[in-house]
Amino acid sequence: MTARVLVAKPGLDGHDRGAKIVARTLRDAGFEVIYTGIRQRIEDIVSIALHEDVAVVGLSILSGAHVALTRRTVDALRAADAGDIAVIVGGTIPQSDVDTLLDAGAAAVFPTGTPLEDLVTGVRALTVPSATS
Repeated sequence: MTARVLVAKPGLDGHDRGAKIVARTLRDAGFEVIYTGIRQRIEDIVSIALHEDVAVVGLSILSGAHVALTRRTVDALRAADAGDIAVIVGGTIPQSDVDTLLDAGAAAVFPTGTPLEDLVTGVRALTVPSATS
């Protein structure tokens, strides 16, 4: 079964070149990718994630609001009884915020400049069942 990944642009950030590159890279690596487009509300991202039965929600954030948007997304997924959906975050993320994002519930963080191979490997690790499961 192919893992489904939602790539979303929450908030008012209107720049989506990186999100489109990520979506295409994951698609080419064998994932089924749903891309929301720009300026999405957290509630809509969660609704799409549930409707599309995704394993991962990838947030692409360049606006500087990555901590608040990640917390709100994780909390909204948990409130929808979908806390098992992994949330990953990418974009303009200072290294000093990585631990804060992980503490907020992000499963992985991919700051600008992360090699695309590392992104694919990271998403694959979140979606492939372990041998002990």
